[in-house]
Amino acid sequence: MTARYELIDAEKANHTVWDMCQWLAVSRSGFYEWRSRPASATAERRELLKAQIIDIFTGHLEAYGYRRVHAELCRRGVRVSPETVRSLMRGLGLVACRPARWRPVTTDADARHRIPDLVRRNFTADAPGTTFVGDVTYIPTWEGFLYLATVIDCCTKKVVGWAMADHFRTPLLEAAMDMAAVNVEITELAIFHSDRGSNYTSEAFGGKLAAMGIRQSVGRTGVCWDNAMAESFFSALKNEWLNRFTFTTRAKARRQVVRYIEGFYNRRRLHSGLGYQTPQEVEDQYLTRKATA
Repeated sequence: MTARYELIDAEKANHTVWDMCQWLAVSRSGFYEWRSRPASATAERRELLKAQIIDIFTGHLEAYGYRRVHAELCRRGVRVSPETVRSLMRGLGLVACRPARWRPVTTDADARHRIPDLVRRNFTADAPGTTFVGDVTYIPTWEGFLYLATVIDCCTKKVVGWAMADHFRTPLLEAAMDMAAVNVEITELAIFHSDRGSNYTSEAFGGKLAAMGIRQSVGRTGVCWDNAMAESFFSALKNEWLNRFTFTTRAKARRQVVRYIEGFYNRRRLHSGLGYQTPQEVEDQYLTRKATA
């Protein structure tokens, strides 16, 4: 009966209460009595949860699915089951931006490598500054492509280095590495892993890494999984944020990239690979432990 009353209440702007009561075989007096009742504690809690869910969803670029929304509610001290969050989000019509599924390419991998694969799809590290992954992507604008090179720390999942330009030559990659060296202390025998793009395997970039005391690692030709962590970040960047815009200039695209990386991804976005913590929180925890050790 309550469901019928809720339908009448929701549609009373489109149809008369009298007509709807007739159609649904309920009495008008019963409907008005139902409307005058105080909300139950359960109903009040659900409305409060809805408000909090909407706040989290809109406050995180509408990029959170129910798992991340649930994790954020838990961080705020709200006790609720993931399935309740899922149900409420479905009822509110809140659908997160979803990254496209990766599809492995069918190109055969190289039998031999000039540069070894030192990572072998293990995108974890015990401490910041020990293992990095990187890649380059392009962002279309009316002025032409804006190219973005990134360096991600495998321990904290933080984008510690990035650079943008209207080209993807080696200096772009070197600029991203220089930023990483400023933002994190690079350990002895650190590793930088990438795909086998020509600029990453160039003698110039190899010399840059050698000068920084970093060992170079690359995946196999045509096997996207070998650099999946870097690919995953670009998928999140585009699907959660950049795909909402049409950029007339490279400058406008650049501002939105910085907004996502520094304003959201590094400091506010809960990462499932970090137990639903942010990269900045994991880095801060490590530095605190190191300072007190």
